[in-house]
Amino acid sequence: MTSRVPFGRTGMEITRVGFGAWAIGGAWQWGWGQVDDDESVGAVRRAVELGLNWVDTAPVYGWGHSEEVVRRALEVFSDADRPYVFTKTEPEPGDDESYMRGDAGALRRGVENSLRRLGIERIDLLQVHWPPDDGAAVEDYWTTLAAQRDEGKVAHIGVSNHDVEQLERAEAITHVETLQPPFSAIERGSAADVIPWCHAHGTGVIVYSPMQAGLLSGSFSRERLETLDPTDWRRRDDDFTVNLDRNLALADALRPIADKHGVPVAAVAIAWTLAWPGVSAAIVGARRADQVEGWAAAADLVLDGADLDVVASAIASTGAGSGPSRP
Repeated sequence: MTSRVPFGRTGMEITRVGFGAWAIGGAWQWGWGQVDDDESVGAVRRAVELGLNWVDTAPVYGWGHSEEVVRRALEVFSDADRPYVFTKTEPEPGDDESYMRGDAGALRRGVENSLRRLGIERIDLLQVHWPPDDGAAVEDYWTTLAAQRDEGKVAHIGVSNHDVEQLERAEAITHVETLQPPFSAIERGSAADVIPWCHAHGTGVIVYSPMQAGLLSGSFSRERLETLDPTDWRRRDDDFTVNLDRNLALADALRPIADKHGVPVAAVAIAWTLAWPGVSAAIVGARRADQVEGWAAAADLVLDGADLDVVASAIASTGAGSGPSRP
């Protein structure tokens, strides 16, 4: 059985890695190209079979498609075996994918839509996906989420992609139960501010993109980049273009650590994020069951001081990314 840790002060105990359902949303503005829904269902189910006890999705992933695939994947599990389901606030129909609303009406409609697509009666964790673009104040949208928790529509509330100033304002209304920031050995900025804030305030942290969208998986290459679906967002991203060589050099530097522990490079990249005080767990995506098997070992992998020194040295020598390099 994969070990579990307290998720902040929520009362939930979660495995140190969970299934991220961004990539199974299919083709959309920030999608990963075309996907096979049957393979996606198999990936989610394999994660649960391996002991992972939470899934993170969002309405914007494929405009609801990810949530629908998650529902299909989980319908075979009993209530006792079903993992926690975490989702997020959504744009209004017709909005651009990147436009987030914070008015009470939109937030409430979004919850009802997610409940319907997921086929559940209560969301285990609802997160504000991004600070809203419509001018809604932190105090207003956070009060709305707290009310939905009080009404029983959601069990717990958190935020994603928020900075310290926004966290402070939300905390003044009611406790910020969780935060979801980007964090990897390449994108390390969260270790300088929001993760320490959460550690000090008892806020659970689930980091996303710990493998930097596959760059630190140990299997990515320049040749692989050329085969990506034309709609895959990574084709347009600096980490996969102008910074690709230094990022792949960092991934290569993780191989001796992987060999030492007898695990894939992907597991080392994920475990590096889990070594930081304040990080509860990491969200890791997959589109096929075999991909899950490639990183599931990270849930129980603990890097030692020598391992962390190797990664810090590699960060310095390759010049990959930015932010603190060692816990």
